[in-house]
Amino acid sequence: MNGMINKNAIKDVLFLLAGAVVYSIGTHSFIEPANIAPGGAVGIALMGNFLTDLPVGRLTLAVNLPLLALAWFHLSRKFTIRTAAACGICSLILDFAIAPLCPIYGGDRLMCSLYGGILVGVGMALIFLSGSTTGGSDVVGYLMQKKYPHVSIGRALLLIDGLILSISVFVFKNVDAALFGLISLYVQTKVIDMMIYGNDAGSKVSIITRFPQEIGNRIIRELDRTATIIPCRGAFSGQESTIVLCTVRKSEFSILKRIIGETDENAFVMVTETTEVF
Repeated sequence: MNGMINKNAIKDVLFLLAGAVVYSIGTHSFIEPANIAPGGAVGIALMGNFLTDLPVGRLTLAVNLPLLALAWFHLSRKFTIRTAAACGICSLILDFAIAPLCPIYGGDRLMCSLYGGILVGVGMALIFLSGSTTGGSDVVGYLMQKKYPHVSIGRALLLIDGLILSISVFVFKNVDAALFGLISLYVQTKVIDMMIYGNDAGSKVSIITRFPQEIGNRIIRELDRTATIIPCRGAFSGQESTIVLCTVRKSEFSILKRIIGETDENAFVMVTETTEVF
């Protein structure tokens, strides 16, 4: 057990260091020269760097320090310590290892936004996989949800990042800063989702039907998959019924839809997108 814990701890540290390096390369070589601020603490730091020419890593840490202090008193202390460690490592690597050594890409701003978003997304995903976060809007999102439980973290992050993108228009003195920043932010999110949840997305289908076994048999025969049959009862009618539950790839969904239609045209079907199936 101790050996497994040590192995996991080493893996977390390696993920954190690798993530910090990739994150820093994306920020220094692509995001910073594009004069964009794609949300979060680093977005504020990039605007500060544009105005003062101070190092981005140390500015990011300065933005995170008051947030970490709030997290210490209002959120989990374990979360705060891990976040503080990740913020410190990312800032040090960015200012003292990547900035002096890595060249800056001087091409098109759109390319900067795309490639910067990819690299920052990969770096952040590795940091998340280590059990840490990069601070910034993540901490603000958790704090907002604690004070306003009805507000989802996703909406809180959207509000914060939207505000930073809006401010960037006035700091960089052009609307393109917000537009390219939005592109970079979108790419980051997609890359993070793909790395954390995998690329095995599909659909979860719940079928309320009078012919569960017939549908199940056709799923097995025609899709080479299986299904789960769950007894249920209607809340209004009180009648006994059955749910057939299965998951299919998006490319297979049209075949499943045909199977359901041919077997029970009165079936009630609910389809939910899944991020990962294993």
